[in-house]
Amino acid sequence: MIYKKFKDKIKIYGKADFNPQHILECGQIFCYKKIDDFYRVWSKDKKADIFEETDGFKIVSNDVNYFVDFFDLNTDYSLIKKHLNKFEIMKEPIKFGSGIRLLKNDVFEILVSFIISANNNIKRIQNTIFALKKKFNSEKFPSHLQLLSLSVDDFVNLGLGYRAPQLYKALRQFCEEDLKRWQNLPTEQIRTNLINLSGVGPKVADCVLLFGFWRKDVFPVDTWINKMYNMFYSQNDNRIEIRNQLLNIFGDYSGYAQQYLFYYQRSFVKK
Repeated sequence: MIYKKFKDKIKIYGKADFNPQHILECGQIFCYKKIDDFYRVWSKDKKADIFEETDGFKIVSNDVNYFVDFFDLNTDYSLIKKHLNKFEIMKEPIKFGSGIRLLKNDVFEILVSFIISANNNIKRIQNTIFALKKKFNSEKFPSHLQLLSLSVDDFVNLGLGYRAPQLYKALRQFCEEDLKRWQNLPTEQIRTNLINLSGVGPKVADCVLLFGFWRKDVFPVDTWINKMYNMFYSQNDNRIEIRNQLLNIFGDYSGYAQQYLFYYQRSFVKK
């Protein structure tokens, strides 16, 4: 994919390997909005507006280098798709979500967001996260210290429901230095550390590993992936077993495969 950096924008040439709808609506991020004919996305204290143009896309931001990294623009996704297209199950999902790219999200933001996401729908998750931001009168995602200042009742009033005491407890079980230290650990050890946190089960842990720690050797299994597996492979509702089977199939490309399959399965069934 060819792109060019300017002072306040990134110009992406072509549409084969970049599509903001595919990227933002495939379940890896919640801090975005569709505004008229463009998407606005927030990460940490940064934001970017993405516009479609005749020959590609334009990303407008006051921190161009951050969003080059955030959108993983230096990775050749045509090669990733070429590899995954060897698997029959991947052909239609890749065609459907051809513009997906894995975002390099902030790990704390992802951890909090996916604790909120448990047994929840995307619209409600987004509303809760934007309510958290509004609580601190900022577009920036709240810091660990800010969230520690909130009570369980505060979280309930902001829309977390039964997840309120879980997030309240989890925030007191780790510090930001822990998250930095975990970056250097093997995937299985990080998973264990995450599952020891309140409100984090295997699926949420794998989402945090993939979207926050950027580990590709994981395969989050939710309802949609479970259904896909039963349709294409065999009947099995043990999600740990399904995860391990899919990891054996896709190996180091598992994280990428999961996103194409999840986006296709959820979108296709809804349509």
